[in-house]
Amino acid sequence: MDPLKLLAHPVRVRIVNALRGDRTLTTADLAARLSDVSKATVYRHVDVLADAGVLEVAEERRVRGAVERHYRLRQDRATIDLDTARRMTAEDHRRAFTSAIAALLAEFDAYLGRDADPVADLVGYRQHAVWLDGAELEALIGDLRAAIAPRLANEARAGRTRYLLSPILFPNEPPGP
Repeated sequence: MDPLKLLAHPVRVRIVNALRGDRTLTTADLAARLSDVSKATVYRHVDVLADAGVLEVAEERRVRGAVERHYRLRQDRATIDLDTARRMTAEDHRRAFTSAIAALLAEFDAYLGRDADPVADLVGYRQHAVWLDGAELEALIGDLRAAIAPRLANEARAGRTRYLLSPILFPNEPPGP
């Protein structure tokens, strides 16, 4: 399946996000995390992602006569690579961005539905406008990667909360004079 069609679906984006951080989850675990999505829909999208190799079976257990599969995300298959991005049309990018934003909105809505305290949780959704030339933009991206990458290896433990971090970067005006 085309990587864009595979990954640019809000439910599949949420499944991929739920498995990030070296997690293994069952389809039932995923359905519980995506409680606003029907179980049948979650099962169908897990099957699509597994068939495409984005998810792999990390473990199988027999539970009450049925086989329970624990899935793990294949990071190398869970992104739209640079070659695919170069071939995408403006409409393809629009669809991918819309899916990502729809998934983010659904995750935030689910968060708010769990007795949330956005102030105590230090929730942020600010936008900043910065003027950058090409070299400065590449340096900023490098700085962000350097700040984020080491924390991607953090494991779940007492006192840690899993945060969804979604940097979005695009020019919103043409270059200045």
